[in-house]
Amino acid sequence: MANVFVISDHHFGHKSIIDFESRPFGDAEEMTETMIDRWNAVVGSDDKVFHLGDFSFLNKEKTRGIVDRLHGYKTLIMGNHDRGRSRTWWLEAGFDEVSEHPIVYAGFFFLSHEPMYMNKHMPYVNIHGHIHGQKYEGSHYINVSVEHWDYTPVSFDEIRRLVVPNEEQ
Repeated sequence: MANVFVISDHHFGHKSIIDFESRPFGDAEEMTETMIDRWNAVVGSDDKVFHLGDFSFLNKEKTRGIVDRLHGYKTLIMGNHDRGRSRTWWLEAGFDEVSEHPIVYAGFFFLSHEPMYMNKHMPYVNIHGHIHGQKYEGSHYINVSVEHWDYTPVSFDEIRRLVVPNEEQ
């Protein structure tokens, strides 16, 4: 059975993000190669990955070169830095599916780029990116920005353990 992963905010080609977020890379090329290696170390060719936005600052050809190297069936939920390009642009850049809006996964998880409003009475969990190294308090939010996960996609099994720690998997 294929595994499902989530991750966000790679910012491929955005060298300033190294300083903005204190990323441990010497330059954008090292950042790119490390993040591709870490993705492919956990994601298999039959796995599915939801990328929750802000994927690449590069042109379509260079972006496609990265997408093509990444394992798995890749769905992009467009982030604020992705929305300047059309859904078609991202499909042509190699994503298998592209959504301009948040989606509900497994009837319980809201997958979005920016954190969504969630009050404590809502029985859902918002898996999001956008805020990089920051974190929202509470069990309703899980930030999957690369900075929190060692630049590696996180499996839904791990997310489930965070939400319901003692649940039998």
